[in-house]
Parts: sequence; structure tokens; C-alpha cells
Amino acid sequence: MGHTGFDRETFEAFKEMDREGPIHMLNLVKLHETAEYEDGRAMSGKEAYAAYGKESAPVFQRLGGKIVWRGAQEMVVIGPSEESWDLCFIAEYPNPQAFVAMLSDPEYRAAMPHRQAAVADSRLIRMAPIPVGGNF
Repeated sequence: MGHTGFDRETFEAFKEMDREGPIHMLNLVKLHETAEYEDGRAMSGKEAYAAYGKESAPVFQRLGGKIVWRGAQEMVVIGPSEESWDLCFIAEYPNPQAFVAMLSDPEYRAAMPHRQAAVADSRLIRMAPIPVGGNF
């Protein structure tokens, strides 16, 4: 069974980790070959995720979100070689509250069934941006 959502405890911990400034959300997404809609409609996982993106984009942008990096996985060099991801991207939000606001927005919630139907497995990792340059 894949990871497709978060539980209440994790969401509460996310909200408690409140701070000023932007957050980056690393998204790794594995899609179903065929989307799994509750109503049985037929489309690919890729098409369903594209519908989610199209319908949720206005909310994401209105709240100050933007995609700051996208890439295509070519191979795992270190780590479990059986993990492969169809979509890899980093979304930036101006602050943690913007992410929370997005999740409760009615327009965003209307787009969520597409994501739930499309995604077989995923990882969503919250990160604090660090200026590029210098050393680790």
C-alpha cells in the first residue's frame, strides 16, 4: 500500500512547526497506470494528475506558491533501486500557513479526487530553504 496522504498527527505537527519565511515541499510521485476513481471513470494516472494540477493551480498560485524545481528520475545511484518516481518537483510556499490554507480551500479540495485517483505512492518532504553557495 502506497503513501498517498498524511494522518492527523502529522498534519498537526506540520502546523505546530510554524515559522516565518518560505518552505519547500519535495514531491516524489508514483502514478497508477490507470487512475482509480471511486466513480469508475476511465483515464490514466498521468491524465488524472494533470487534471489535479490544472484545477489546483489557481489556488496554489493565489496563495503565493510556485514550482522552483522539476526533474525526471533517470536512475537510483544510492538507495532502493525498486523505488521509481514518475514526477519529481519542489513546490515553494511563502510560509507554512499558505500550505495549510491551500489544503482547506474549497477549490483545492474539489481537485483532490484527481490526485487521490492518480497517485499510487508518494513522498512529501517539508524543507527549509538554505541559501546556495559556500559549503555544506
